[in-house]
Amino acid sequence: MQHLVETQQFDREALKRLFDLASSFEGKRDESLKGKILASLFFAPSTRTRLSFESAMMRLGGNVISMENASESSSSTKGETIEDTIRIVDNYADGIVLRHSEVGTAARAAAVSEVPIINGGDGIGQHPTQAFLDLYTIQREIGRTDDFHIAFVGNLAYYRSARSLAYLLGKYNNVRMTFVSGPELAMKDDVKEYLKENNVQFDETEDLESAMQVADVVYQTRVAEEWIPNHDDYTKLRDKYIITRPLTDHMKDGAILIHPLPRAGEIEPEVDDSPHAVYFKQAGYGVLVRMALLKTLLAAE
Repeated sequence: MQHLVETQQFDREALKRLFDLASSFEGKRDESLKGKILASLFFAPSTRTRLSFESAMMRLGGNVISMENASESSSSTKGETIEDTIRIVDNYADGIVLRHSEVGTAARAAAVSEVPIINGGDGIGQHPTQAFLDLYTIQREIGRTDDFHIAFVGNLAYYRSARSLAYLLGKYNNVRMTFVSGPELAMKDDVKEYLKENNVQFDETEDLESAMQVADVVYQTRVAEEWIPNHDDYTKLRDKYIITRPLTDHMKDGAILIHPLPRAGEIEPEVDDSPHAVYFKQAGYGVLVRMALLKTLLAAE
């Protein structure tokens, strides 16, 4: 595999190798990418994804060149296509992590790039490395990747990381999903059709409390205004699914609450010291997973 565009590219065995490698990096540094350069090319805003990739590359001994506001760059404002931009940046780096607001941009970049392209999120399409670190968090915190019940909560129609993880979990056994959302932000049919084709059990509800009481994993999302085309939907739903400490206190023993972050009020601060809340650890796991991915893609280059 030269490029990472979508979660479906990884099978279970490849994910196991990736996660084993990630765990081996805990508390350690590595010089295996010394002399390599990663270009972080971000046409859409990012904090966690960009900084964790850059941290991961540096912890592997590599170097980083970075554009946080690539959409405002000279080339972009002059009308340069993404294909031409990638052909140019190919000359400057050994790999490119790309974020863009348009679905399909990572695939377009991969089609012309001579160095590995890593999809750091393309619009409401996919965010594969977030899905990998989400699954890694589940493995680390509940001890398994089969035989569990996950409740996805909130903005499921437009939240790319939830969509990516749902696709990824279709590879695992006896994973049941509950989609907790109003109809305006319900999980889209492409994901549900994929789950049906892979015999994954799922149901849909608007009852957050009941779903949280039976799930092994609760995956909260932000009702992100920037991704919701209808402002009335945003206004109506932004405060509908708020996770409070009393709700968290009624979760199953050993169950976890995760969130890709940032949050904007959908998890109250009182939840942070709950034994179920692992979203800050989840962000830390992201560095390990991205170290493993960068070493996998770049070490042999």
